[in-house]
Amino acid sequence: MSLLLLLLLLLLHGLIPLTQAVPPRPLVLCDSLGCNVSNAYGRWTDPTPCRASTIVYPRTEEEIRQAVATATRKNLKVKVVTGYGHSIPKLTCPSSPPENSMLISTAAYSSSIEVDPQNLRVTADSGVGIRDLIDRVEEAGLSLVASTYWEGASLGGVISTGSHGSSWWGKGGAVHEQVVGLSLVIPAGPSEGYAKIIRIDGGDPLFDAVRVSLGVVGVISKVTLSLELGFKRSITNSYKDDAHLEDEFMDIAQIYEFADIIWYPSQYQAVYRYDNRVPLNSLGDGKNDFIGFQSMPVPVYMAARATEEEMESERDVKGKCVMAASQVAYKELVANGLKNNVIFTGYPVVGRQGRMQTSGSCLHLSMCPWDPRIKGLRIYEASAIFPASKFRDFIQDVKMLRDLKPKNFCGLDIYTGFLIRFIKASQAYLGPSEDSVAVDFSFYQADKPLMPRLNQDVWEEVEQMAFFKYRAKPHWAKNRNLAFFGVEDKYPNFSKFIAVKQQLDPQGMFSSEWSDEILFGKGASKGDGCAMAGQCICSEDRHCSPGDQYFCKPGLVYKEARVCRYSP
Repeated sequence: MSLLLLLLLLLLHGLIPLTQAVPPRPLVLCDSLGCNVSNAYGRWTDPTPCRASTIVYPRTEEEIRQAVATATRKNLKVKVVTGYGHSIPKLTCPSSPPENSMLISTAAYSSSIEVDPQNLRVTADSGVGIRDLIDRVEEAGLSLVASTYWEGASLGGVISTGSHGSSWWGKGGAVHEQVVGLSLVIPAGPSEGYAKIIRIDGGDPLFDAVRVSLGVVGVISKVTLSLELGFKRSITNSYKDDAHLEDEFMDIAQIYEFADIIWYPSQYQAVYRYDNRVPLNSLGDGKNDFIGFQSMPVPVYMAARATEEEMESERDVKGKCVMAASQVAYKELVANGLKNNVIFTGYPVVGRQGRMQTSGSCLHLSMCPWDPRIKGLRIYEASAIFPASKFRDFIQDVKMLRDLKPKNFCGLDIYTGFLIRFIKASQAYLGPSEDSVAVDFSFYQADKPLMPRLNQDVWEEVEQMAFFKYRAKPHWAKNRNLAFFGVEDKYPNFSKFIAVKQQLDPQGMFSSEWSDEILFGKGASKGDGCAMAGQCICSEDRHCSPGDQYFCKPGLVYKEARVCRYSP
């Protein structure tokens, strides 16, 4: 039995008390020299500091306009930060030098949520949290159809980055597809007070550019979403052998409105989530308290990290496989966090849409496992969005790589395996242009960026297979930098987006070298060890860690890949 499973079972029996709720760490810390900007994980994908000279916390739309006007008059660079900060790339880092930059935080701009039951609409401040929005909508007897799985995000941040749930039905699983209008604060000339608020509704020529805009066209201030009459969902998780996964994923998405699949390759197992809406009067008051976002005692997080660090240092693949098998078994036992009421008692689990579509109890009851104030979870999170027509071949390639040495995939299955979700084709310029399959997978991140990781060549080959062989699009708020190389060529309407960006922000106030690196997919210059943290793809051994016997080698299945492999 793994140490983590033991601690989880003790928790289940109430033997370890929950830590008192601790507010998340501030994302921006200021002193006499300026402000340091971080994210919820306390680290970026590269170690370069992210700094600005000052920050403002507007509480109204007019205060946002005034802040943009001040930046226009003083010729400052501007970035918007939220109260949550779960973007992994440096989209919120302003340009250097920091003394010429300003941050606008929406953390205090979160008071207004106006539900319009007659027209099935809700309009909210962009800083409103997803959980607060959903709760207000549900109180009115309505439901928001699409949402992120993680509730600790702001409305503005979610739509700006194209974040999503899972569905090919109706408008699909992306939150920006529910947007029917938004307000944007942009720079202006002296005659208009140096900044102005524009309203952009569906049908407006600018609409498809601003829905997913990465914060580089202006400050989103208000968002209006479409709603539906309230409904419940019925969920059953079905554990199956993965032998026919590549032939079944499309059927699952077409039969079940909110389906997803978790694939554990080292266990040869796939978990199909049979998830459909049911009438509001259906029996059941269940909820989704996803195990990865659950509130647990801090010692559990720290013990899990310490266990994996020990396995990494000892190159203990077998130990990771024991840990992965224990994790998968425990998740099956507790339905991956689904609860019929207080606990899970059996399938199906039926509950209101607002309690089933998103979760994040660690935000409210203790501390989340990735909080940088504790030595807890540290992972790289990759997220690739495939054209549905190419996903079958990707699965087969991963199976070929897995079958060479199945235990090498155990490090993936300690976390979420491959989380497979479905996104409908979008008209948004930076959204998927065809029905797509989104795949998230997480793997161990060392404490130091250049520190080698066990079987890192496997994850690097899967990354490169996804983004370069099958030309998957990267999730804008996740991934290591290499995932964005050449990204502009993957979006047919990319040039239209750039034209709108130039129209709304002709001086590039909201752009920086960091966001340009992501948006335009330009790799940084290659240096020693750059491939170890995903800043480059190795072409020489020095890009890996030859001193630790990690050398640049071809992929095992995708031969064009270049990965850092342990080769003593």
